Amino acid sequence: MEGREEVKEPKPSFPLSLWELSVASTVVIGFLLGLAGVYLTMPASDYSFLKFPRSLEDLQLLRDHLETYTSDYTIQVLVGYCVVYIFMQTFMIPGTVFMSLLAGALFGVFKGVALVVFTATAGASSCYFLSKVVGRPLVFSLWPDKLSFFQAQVAQRRECLLNYMLFLRLTPTLPNTFINVASPIVDIPYRIFFLATFIGLIPAAYITVKAGIALGELQSVGDLYDLKSIATLFIIGVVSVTPTLMSKTKS
Repeated sequence: MEGREEVKEPKPSFPLSLWELSVASTVVIGFLLGLAGVYLTMPASDYSFLKFPRSLEDLQLLRDHLETYTSDYTIQVLVGYCVVYIFMQTFMIPGTVFMSLLAGALFGVFKGVALVVFTATAGASSCYFLSKVVGRPLVFSLWPDKLSFFQAQVAQRRECLLNYMLFLRLTPTLPNTFINVASPIVDIPYRIFFLATFIGLIPAAYITVKAGIALGELQSVGDLYDLKSIATLFIIGVVSVTPTLMSKTKS
């Protein structure tokens, strides 16, 4: 189609160059050094329970152990939590929903929501800037069709981009991990990305953190989002995108 440039990029045999791989490796080493600093300031003990939770059983075990440290070593637990959450968000490691549940179990609703929104926004921002430097080959390699769709949608909604990004954060239209990586590639300004992430993650964070307080009552992660919760998020998402629809109708 004339007048429209499509995203095209040659597919290399390995998505990252040596320099790009070095940048990503430096970020990983930085996170590992942060975790090492936390570990060295904690008392001598058996920390074999410390691992990425992959199930509710793993999460309950982690919560039971960390509860004994949270009151006496609050700063270390907070820093360790933040480093792990931001690391997982930066490198698109699955399991942040368990970290959000853990925040509710350890810190309560209001502190937990503040912690999750902060770490999720920081991790998404870290992913945004890392992708801006080294992410283009990976995104073209992993999601070429989805990237073309996203770029076309962003181009159509430049005038109400914040509302559109809020809609994406509040609804499962596109995965959050893809949004984090692809946003700098389709030229979404960081200011828009930051505001949409910070505001848009609050409702889902509240639902997840609140569920973490009653962690023992959860049978599966699917119990987090019942019909009422999904409907609420969808309504908020529709409200956020209404200005975009109205402006499109007028034009």
